[in-house]
Amino acid sequence: MRPDILNPLFVETDAFEGVGPKLMKPLEKLGLTRVKDLAYHLPERFVTRRAITNLDEGGEGEQIIVALTPTEHRSSRSPRGPYRVLAQDEIGNICALTYFGRASYTAKKQLPVGEKRWVAGRLDRYGDMLQIVHPDHVEKESAANLARLNEPVYRLSEGLTQPRVAGLVAQALEKLPELPEWIEPGQFEREGWPTWRDALHLAHKGTHETARDRLAYDELLANSLALLLVKADSRRRKGQALKGDGHLRDKLQLPFEMTGAQKRSIAEIEGDMQQEAPMLRLLQGDVGAGKTVVALAAMLIAVEAGKQAALLAPTEILARQHFETLRTMAAPTGAEVAILTGRAKGREREGILMGLLDGSIDILVGTHSIFQDTVNYKDLALVVIDEQHRFGVQQRLALAAKGKRAPHTLAMTATPIPRSLTLAQYGEMDVSRLDELPPGRQAIDTRVISQDRIDEMVAGVERHLASGQQAYWVCPMVRDSETDDIAAAEARYASLKERFGDDVVMVHGQLAPEVKDANMERFAGGDAKLLVATTVIEVGVDVPAATLMVIEQAERFGLAQLHQLRGRVGRGSEKSVCVLLRGNELSETGKKRLALMRETQDGFRIAEEDLELRGGGELLGTRQSGEAAFSIANLEQVQKMLPAAHADARLLMERDGGLTSERGEAARILLYLFERDWGVQLLRGG
Repeated sequence: MRPDILNPLFVETDAFEGVGPKLMKPLEKLGLTRVKDLAYHLPERFVTRRAITNLDEGGEGEQIIVALTPTEHRSSRSPRGPYRVLAQDEIGNICALTYFGRASYTAKKQLPVGEKRWVAGRLDRYGDMLQIVHPDHVEKESAANLARLNEPVYRLSEGLTQPRVAGLVAQALEKLPELPEWIEPGQFEREGWPTWRDALHLAHKGTHETARDRLAYDELLANSLALLLVKADSRRRKGQALKGDGHLRDKLQLPFEMTGAQKRSIAEIEGDMQQEAPMLRLLQGDVGAGKTVVALAAMLIAVEAGKQAALLAPTEILARQHFETLRTMAAPTGAEVAILTGRAKGREREGILMGLLDGSIDILVGTHSIFQDTVNYKDLALVVIDEQHRFGVQQRLALAAKGKRAPHTLAMTATPIPRSLTLAQYGEMDVSRLDELPPGRQAIDTRVISQDRIDEMVAGVERHLASGQQAYWVCPMVRDSETDDIAAAEARYASLKERFGDDVVMVHGQLAPEVKDANMERFAGGDAKLLVATTVIEVGVDVPAATLMVIEQAERFGLAQLHQLRGRVGRGSEKSVCVLLRGNELSETGKKRLALMRETQDGFRIAEEDLELRGGGELLGTRQSGEAAFSIANLEQVQKMLPAAHADARLLMERDGGLTSERGEAARILLYLFERDWGVQLLRGG
């Protein structure tokens, strides 16, 4: 139960002065629904504004405050175009105040023609005209007082302004309670950090360099502590020591020799499963590295010991692919493999549930359906979780609770993660790495060409489809943006459908699940030849006939995403091609990143080098469901402070009395503050 001292932080934002249903919509879009959300909505940057008397005194790119009188309002012919208010300074210089989207309604109210206003914002030039895009402040009275150091600039959504967000943040900061200190006293003194409450106040002012470091450390400590509690709970709970005799594994008739990395990983897993303490292990392997074979070997160990195993997949279509693969590979062993998804109804579902209960089903494959309350097992001893980052800790724990004793857990991911960040995401797990690709895998021919040659590319796709092959076409967005020129799947699908007709299908995250699955099945079955998609396919089914992938505006994707997307081709024996269409204005870093994609197919090397080139935002921020990525700590802070936070969490648990000591009670508050309270729930009596 949440400590009472934190209750003021969880008060809903709609209780704030001036907040009604209309304002709640944009606040909800940013996730600012409680006091703590606003308190932790830290400025993206700080600006220093200068008051000027006319536009001649301002430099391009400078943050200014100037008195302007609107002379004309201009609407765009396109509904997605900009809305401009032309205004002049005291000596007649013209400046366009430019708005996009619904912000035009605000402009009409704030900037009546002929009435002087004080405008604050960044002065830029568009063509021959000076402009200020989305002014930060528009005031009736003199706003020269806005010329100050370190004005915070917050992330906004449509319907919010900087002054409104700043006012709400100020209200939230007034409600902050004093909390006991959870940081180890020696470290607190060495770092010279402010208290938690002071750190939040200072972080919004930008006047204390270490305030944000302290807040980031809090988040890293909470995460490390929660993951250690998961690991400690797993070790403390009595599991089952499983010793397979190999009689099923010896019957496997694999058409290939396992790699050294596969054999090493199986040995590590077998060693863990022979212990009474439940295994908690992560299997990292590049796309096509052979994780499924390792998982099957682990599940057969459980079956050899007279127990059951379950594999949890993130989507129904992926579950069905796993089922077919495992059923085929396991056939010589005689192990019974079944599948349970949301589609199973009536007698079919009853038969599966009965088979699990009487033990006639050895291995179950499925989606989240397999840990529903109505699903019970005779003796579940191993849980395998595919694409582990898509499931929250609570879901994993719910599945683990299905065994008579705590089952062993093997999590798998094809997302390449740098070693320096593995601790941040999977600190509660031991790690095995498949760092070799099976022999005979065809290298994927990766090419980089200009987006300007897209017509040539479409013609190339037409020739490819005419040869009987299939292809993917990937876009960075679902639909057109009002403010950015980003390739959108829906628009590309429409244009390609005109050319290729019913041979084209589309999948993206905003489609209804049944529509998405139906389209994916059409493609996987060969009824459709071209699949237009977003990154939703980075974890997807294998389609051996799909030997071409086109990725539009490749520079807009993270390297880890590009690498996983590319891995969807090259699944068969045919040579495969991945074409990266690039924009014309690539930064130096962007050129290096795309060059790296041409140079190597080693996902771990790509992840490490991308970390150096681009930073780890995407690596820490693309966990699409389950527990959230870090919201306070940036990459530099993670690399600098995570080892210390992890060591401090271990020290608290092993030396300083855990969560029952005085500091431990404060750390318990920290876990609830960052909503890692699932860690507290694992404690007996917690």
